[in-house]
Amino acid sequence: MDFRELCGHAEELRFTPREPVRWLAPRELARTAVKVGLAAVFAGYSDKREIQGALEAGLLRVPLADPRAAELWIDFAADLGDGFEATASVAFALGADRLAVEGPGPLPRGALLVLGGDQVYPVASATAYEDRMKGPYRAALPAAADQPLMVALPGNHDWYDGLTAFLRMFAQESAIGGWRTRQTRSYFVVGLPQRWWLVGLDSQLGSYVDDPQRRYFETHLSQRLRPGDGVIVCAAEPAWVKSGERADAFNSLHWFDRNIVRTRLDRTTGTREETGASVRLWLTGDKHHYARYAERLPGDGPDAGGGLPPDPRRRQLVTCGLGGAFLSSTHRLPKELPLPPAASRMRRKDDPPPEFALAPRTYPDAAESRSLARALARPWSRYWLPRRNPGFAVLAAAVQAVLALFACGAFALAEGRQSPVGALKSAGADDVAGLLYAGAALFLLPFVLLLLWGLLRLRRPGMPSGAVVAALFQAAVAAVALGVTVAVTRSLPSSWNGVWFLLITLGVAGVLGACLGSQVFALWVLWTNRGIVADWQMSGQSIDEGKGFLRMHLARDGTLTLYPLVLDGTCRNWELREVVDEEGTWLRPVPEPAPAVRLVEEPVVIARHGEG
Repeated sequence: MDFRELCGHAEELRFTPREPVRWLAPRELARTAVKVGLAAVFAGYSDKREIQGALEAGLLRVPLADPRAAELWIDFAADLGDGFEATASVAFALGADRLAVEGPGPLPRGALLVLGGDQVYPVASATAYEDRMKGPYRAALPAAADQPLMVALPGNHDWYDGLTAFLRMFAQESAIGGWRTRQTRSYFVVGLPQRWWLVGLDSQLGSYVDDPQRRYFETHLSQRLRPGDGVIVCAAEPAWVKSGERADAFNSLHWFDRNIVRTRLDRTTGTREETGASVRLWLTGDKHHYARYAERLPGDGPDAGGGLPPDPRRRQLVTCGLGGAFLSSTHRLPKELPLPPAASRMRRKDDPPPEFALAPRTYPDAAESRSLARALARPWSRYWLPRRNPGFAVLAAAVQAVLALFACGAFALAEGRQSPVGALKSAGADDVAGLLYAGAALFLLPFVLLLLWGLLRLRRPGMPSGAVVAALFQAAVAAVALGVTVAVTRSLPSSWNGVWFLLITLGVAGVLGACLGSQVFALWVLWTNRGIVADWQMSGQSIDEGKGFLRMHLARDGTLTLYPLVLDGTCRNWELREVVDEEGTWLRPVPEPAPAVRLVEEPVVIARHGEG
């Protein structure tokens, strides 16, 4: 059965399958804006991390079927609680006993599942978690004899209710299907075999690590580190990429590396001492793509486009947010990253700062990313803005109808008439041509601004105000709508009353607004190359294809191997099945297993320490 039929079985499923969030739908824009505003104003006063300091918390361990095996498989998924089909497709891949992957062969299910943030969209609530995350994951793995450990890190969407729903879902030591939660706070430390450590750092709401969190990591991580230990740090967002726009974005992660991992406070002398440990892998989601930055080592030559040669000594920065939310772009990612950048205000920096280079394989790749982004403004694409967000087309039509009414009033004043209807009735061919010419001129003005901006870009970086350009475009659409209306009304019988003229005006303006106004808005979004508007290029399309996750293998020799996996498609067909236990009716994809899984790039090997 397809998604529509499946929604009719919500009572049997014990959750309601949800469609992907339409981020540019007016209702969604308004609701998210309110939530974000409230979070920005009140989150600092309702920050539950200070309260969490009173909760019992300790070091977590992964339950191993054979402790003597001394090896471990780990899964990492992030940005997952969006549309049912994409989220469930990833969940079933994660829950499978083994995945057949060309190259490395069958990969077993992880004994540890790390959720890297944004477990629910658009905003956190108990119902949203049940429908968008817990339900699909419980259906994917109703029970498991080994009970894999699940740990979760909150993202910004988890924070919109002050972590209330997140703590109830993940910090009560309860089960989510076959997975078992054990954390009691929004951050954690997991002790791994072969002297590896996994850290979940809650870095939302500011650039500083709160005091209870600092003390927790000092006690359960710093004091246990020994020379040669390797640390995996999971963060809420790719601060290393954002440091290109905000020089201080990486500061809190750099502080954590220097003061928690590489050094610790000697409680006897009050001085700091070296631990001999190092962060070997930084992991995050937040951006819904796969990208990896590898550390430059002494002796590395210039990158000729083929990427740095594989070397286990390199530290890695990995973003993998393919768990279920809309696909993000990769073509604007910086090629080189010094961390922290020279403009950072950190008082204590590494000298010289380590440099990281973008690996040549991303998902999607740069060419596909550009093509996908442009689909927002392609009327023949199924991801065209008004087609993917019908509510936005209605909003654009309403805006243009209002603008057309104002234009009618202005036209009546220019004609010296009190009634806009009378002005429209008496309009001549010259008036029609004048209005159309005015619309064309207003269309040309933004392109002139773009040309001037391109000529002056090297001397004065910047760009014309997006609001100004958008306003000019909308005014142009209104002028064209009025010109078309005048042309149409000239052929109507003079006996028709003003209601018909008004309806025709609103109808023409609405149709032009829904189509042309939406297209103008889409072009403006494509023109913008940074900030939240640039993010709309992909979020406005809600692409639920191209999902995946990261599977890691911690071997007996202490090396960590990364397998970045993507699904060849998204499952669209489901079948209900009966499970003989208290859980009731569950699902399976048809055909099973589906879809196939493949590697984004060759497996990446990381040594526990960076010495030669």
